[in-house]
Amino acid sequence: MQRGLDSETKKQLEEEEKKIISEEHWSFIIEEQSFLLCEDLLYGTMSFRGFNPEVEKLMIQMNSKNKAEEVEDETVELDVSDEEMARRYETLVGTIGKKFVKKRDRANYEEDENGDVQPVKTKKMFLKPQD
Repeated sequence: MQRGLDSETKKQLEEEEKKIISEEHWSFIIEEQSFLLCEDLLYGTMSFRGFNPEVEKLMIQMNSKNKAEEVEDETVELDVSDEEMARRYETLVGTIGKKFVKKRDRANYEEDENGDVQPVKTKKMFLKPQD
């Protein structure tokens, strides 16, 4: 039985470890072939709340393109159709109504597959004939 590794295998292991360490050390550099990542960057020097008025003027000039696009996006609003609003209102009424039903009355109500709460039909009992 060998107690230790051969000198050759030790050297090979050390070389492999050095290669791994050196590759990990320099792996943070990423090369890109296009400037697409740099197109939408903001102007570098910034000033806020009138701290540097000259820089704020430059910011307005350089970032005016982006703000024009943002204003257009804000003007577009999504409308909810009348049918969808009615459907939402129905479900809202059902859930709020279910919230305020008393515990003893909950047995008299049944929930549909849509989540609507409806009263359960009472069982018809035998009535004694009156003389």
